[in-house]
Amino acid sequence: MAELNLEAWPPEPIKTGRLVLREAETRDRAPFIELLASPEVHTYLGGPRPRDELEHELPEVPERWPGSFVVELDGSMIGQILLRRASENHRPAAAGKADLGYLFLPRAWGFGYAAEACAAALDWIDGVLPGEPVVLATQTANVASMRLAAKLGFTEVERFHAWDAEQWLGMRSPVTPSD
Repeated sequence: MAELNLEAWPPEPIKTGRLVLREAETRDRAPFIELLASPEVHTYLGGPRPRDELEHELPEVPERWPGSFVVELDGSMIGQILLRRASENHRPAAAGKADLGYLFLPRAWGFGYAAEACAAALDWIDGVLPGEPVVLATQTANVASMRLAAKLGFTEVERFHAWDAEQWLGMRSPVTPSD
C-alpha cells in the first residue's frame, strides 16, 4: 500500500457528534501497542503482533503518515482509520484506488464508532480528492465488517481467497459535486 497524495496533511481535526479524527501524537503510543497486539482486533487480520516487538519497534509517535487518523473519544484513542492507495499487488480491481481500513479497540466495539469515524473519513476524502473511488477489503467471516461496509455504501466487486480465508472486496462509487 502506498500513501495517498495529500498535499495538505495533516488536516485540521475532524469532529463528529462523538469523535475526533486527528493525526497521531506521542500520547497515542500505548493505545497503538494495545491495538496492534490485540488478538481480538486481529482475528481476521492474520493475528496480532508480539507486544515486546511493538514496544521495541514503534516510534515515539506511531503511525504518523498521510491518511492515518487516530480516532479519539473523550480525549483517548479508541481506534485508527487508514486511507491508503491500494498497491499493484492488491486485487486488480482495487489497484490505484483509495483503500479504507479501520481498527478499533475491543472496548469500543458495538457503539457505532467505526461507522461514525469511517463516514467522517469518507466525507473528508470526498472533499480533498473529489471523484475518487474508495475500496474496502475484509474477510467474509467478519460479519461486523461486512455490515459496516454495506452501511457505508460499499458494494461487492469480487470475492477471492487469500490468507487462508475468503475475502470480500467492495467499492464505494465516487461522490461528485453534482451528486
